Amino acid sequence: MLFGSDNQTGASLQVLEMVIAANKSHAHGYGDDEWSRKAIDALKEIFECDLEAYFVVTGTASNSLALSCLVNPWESVLCHSHAHIILDESTAPELFTGGARLVPISKGEGKITSDHLLEYFEKAGTNFPHNSRARAISITQASEAGLVYTPAEIKDICDVAKNSGLHIHMDGARFANAVASLEAAPAQLSWKSGVDVLSLGATKCGALCAEALLFFKKDLAENFIHHRKRTGHLVSKGRFLGAQFAGWLKDRHWLDLARNANTQAAALAEDILSFKDLHIAWPVQANELFVIMPSELSAFLQESGAEFYPWYKEALPPGAQLRHNEVLVRLVTSFATSDKHREDFCTLIRQYFTTH
Repeated sequence: MLFGSDNQTGASLQVLEMVIAANKSHAHGYGDDEWSRKAIDALKEIFECDLEAYFVVTGTASNSLALSCLVNPWESVLCHSHAHIILDESTAPELFTGGARLVPISKGEGKITSDHLLEYFEKAGTNFPHNSRARAISITQASEAGLVYTPAEIKDICDVAKNSGLHIHMDGARFANAVASLEAAPAQLSWKSGVDVLSLGATKCGALCAEALLFFKKDLAENFIHHRKRTGHLVSKGRFLGAQFAGWLKDRHWLDLARNANTQAAALAEDILSFKDLHIAWPVQANELFVIMPSELSAFLQESGAEFYPWYKEALPPGAQLRHNEVLVRLVTSFATSDKHREDFCTLIRQYFTTH
């Protein structure tokens, strides 16, 4: 019944075994080791291209360091109004970029579209240096509403962005879930559709604490090593980050983990829709569910040991509203979610409706 977040699970056994293997011998520091090289080689193979890859410990560092390589302090980054970089990273992107502004453009919809970009540039001021110039756009895969960007949608955004002189960053904290959902090639969901830099997250999908920055446009990584060092994110025992990715990527393990999370989310959605007073706000396309339920049911479930987060009503689809006795909540499945977790959760729901 633990649906709080996919970062609350442990690590997969395969990832742990690779970390243990890396722990058995000495290795050069700061990422100059066989484990990191093995992981980078695997990333190049999986993404079907040459690339620059670097490992860090947190998603906030990954996103913020990526953006620091894309914009100047006086420029702007366009993003979704509920993007992690604007709501949940305590102004870290502004700190790492030296002050670049984050500008939301999604207008409450579940995903950014090329039309949002076109509308922004129709109205954006161009009286430089008095106005801030947009230099990058960041999109989240899967999105803040749990929706998945298709290759065509990414390409449309990237085409408009590049025509306007923007670099494209993708926050891929749940990129694995998107790949598993669409059964698409990772390259097709990234550089082949126009993405310049991908923050590839493993932490939410079976790693201990490991994120990778992939620079498909390699010249953008020119100053990355300096940004990483001066912000304190160059890990001395870097082999443990490389080992996590080596274990995560081996034999498509990362997609097996993501696929379980997605499958359980779809099954949980079906379970929830069997109750007449529960509704799902956004289509379930990856491993997040946004559920509208009676406030008293939400309180009962949490008091009974279920874990999930009440969510802000601004995250509802345009035009949707909560009734006075309803609440929006977010449930997240993971690689470790089992049928029993779902069954126990639904048993509690039935218990509530039986007694109320």
